Amino acid sequence: MLFCVFGVYLLGIFSRFLGVCRSLVPCLKFTGSYDIKQIIQINKQLKDELGEVVAEMEAMEGGGLAADESKPSNKAKQTSIGRKKFNMDPKKGIEYLIEHGLLTASPDDVAQFLYKGEGLNKTAIGDYLGERHDFNERVLRAFVELHDFTDLILVQALRQFLWSFRLPGEAQKIDRMMECFAQRYCQLNTNIFTNTDTCYVLSFAIIMLNTSLHNPSVKDKPSVEQFINMNRGINNGGDLPRELLVSLYESIKTEPFKIPEDDGNDLMHTFFNPDKEGWLWKQAGGRYKSWKRRWFILNDNCLYYFEYTTDKEPRGIIPLENIQVREVQDRNKPHCFELYAAGTEFIKACKTDSEGKVVEGKHTVYRMSAATNEEKDEWIKCVRQSISHNPFYDMLAARKKKAQKTNVHSKG
Repeated sequence: MLFCVFGVYLLGIFSRFLGVCRSLVPCLKFTGSYDIKQIIQINKQLKDELGEVVAEMEAMEGGGLAADESKPSNKAKQTSIGRKKFNMDPKKGIEYLIEHGLLTASPDDVAQFLYKGEGLNKTAIGDYLGERHDFNERVLRAFVELHDFTDLILVQALRQFLWSFRLPGEAQKIDRMMECFAQRYCQLNTNIFTNTDTCYVLSFAIIMLNTSLHNPSVKDKPSVEQFINMNRGINNGGDLPRELLVSLYESIKTEPFKIPEDDGNDLMHTFFNPDKEGWLWKQAGGRYKSWKRRWFILNDNCLYYFEYTTDKEPRGIIPLENIQVREVQDRNKPHCFELYAAGTEFIKACKTDSEGKVVEGKHTVYRMSAATNEEKDEWIKCVRQSISHNPFYDMLAARKKKAQKTNVHSKG
């Protein structure tokens, strides 16, 4: 009887697996081409289903359907299953571990599990900690409190913190995590900054400095004087000690941050898994409005263009900050759209000149032409989504403005 029940159970699991596999067929059979987004979505579904199948199969090994869950060997297997589930879907993984008594439903217990990190994907840890749910936010606070930053200079504390998980790409998640970090650092080091806003802004400045100094695509490396000038007035209206900023700069210049290597879903991996890429004709911005074919990549709220798809470095970079996009008509090219500055004279952009130097662009608009009307619409849609999904710069600018306020009111 048990064998029959077991067989039916396995058949049900296998049927679920086949159902997902079948869903791949129409995508490949009828479209005539690969719809990448659809395949990625189906692939994720297939991966999740396979993970559940593997987990359920492992749970039955050695104990049948009615295994004694109190056995240490079985608990070890369930913990392993929980880790695998967490790495594929953090929320489901934590739920599984709580349901099987391997974790309690307390933020402190979950935070300890993530802090130890044994067998856990650090990207998954970062995604879970950044979620905007009450329980996740309490776990984040408990997780940060497990770090001891006492008597560490800020860059040392950042090294420790950013090694314990992989910083996610979403601006809101980064904001919550860095806010908790700044509060914890100031709590343990009370005489360094006048407020947590200063710590928050300087922490981001250090992260950006790390990228600028050690990213091979950045030709003009910031000097220590530029780093100091960038952080003027952020200490409640006053300047931070020069020796502090110099020591932070030299530390990052000598030793870059070690970023956990998982699946590359963060701000550091610029051209991996872009939001959109393809060939476009780009109109020159000089007196002669010639057109040149360029390979464009849209990712991380920036538009990059290359001369060839094999180029490692872009010919130009257009940050989608204070930018708008619109469809336009052009007498010489069909399917045109253009980027234009919203409220400013020039678009903040840079390009490589004929001598290989990076120079600031002077465009008021960037006009592009797509091969088809459908491609034009898709580019406009993707650019608009990228613009609307980038509150990071606004949040950082607001925090920096707050940190630069003088303490006039407090003196009065």
